[in-house]
Amino acid sequence: MNTHTDWISRAETDADIPVIREINRVAFDTPLEADLVDALRADSAWIPGLSMVAQTPEGTVAGHALLTRCHIDDTPALCLAPVAVLPEYQKTGAGSAAVRAVLDAARSRGEHIVTVLGHPDYYPRFGFTPASGYGIRPTFEVPDEAMMVLGLDDRPLPSGTIHYAAPFGI
Repeated sequence: MNTHTDWISRAETDADIPVIREINRVAFDTPLEADLVDALRADSAWIPGLSMVAQTPEGTVAGHALLTRCHIDDTPALCLAPVAVLPEYQKTGAGSAAVRAVLDAARSRGEHIVTVLGHPDYYPRFGFTPASGYGIRPTFEVPDEAMMVLGLDDRPLPSGTIHYAAPFGI
């Protein structure tokens, strides 16, 4: 197992697009996430600079994290999905490096809030907390602890329903 701790995180480039597709294809059981990234890249929800990769010092791109536009009722927000790491680099910090980088990029752009539907043992390390505590909910049923939000600034978080970009199909 690789144990890199010196990940280099950066915004994706055009040259990374096929690699990102492959990372998402092999990190999940189906190609749905890889297809989702491609569809989001072509959608108005895409925000240049908010698709981050984590690479080794030798240049191997091993992790990817993506933020795209969603809304909580009428308030602009971001959706963190997907986050993917090549299987041979999982549990080495590549995913965490990509997530931290994309959250920092969003914060530096003045974004306000990020939503994530994910593992309740993983995302709290970045500051995510259950969305229900703020009256924020998706349009579909999910375990309460899996739907989380993160405020990126000091403004109060809005309550309401999360509306995802069309490629999510929800």
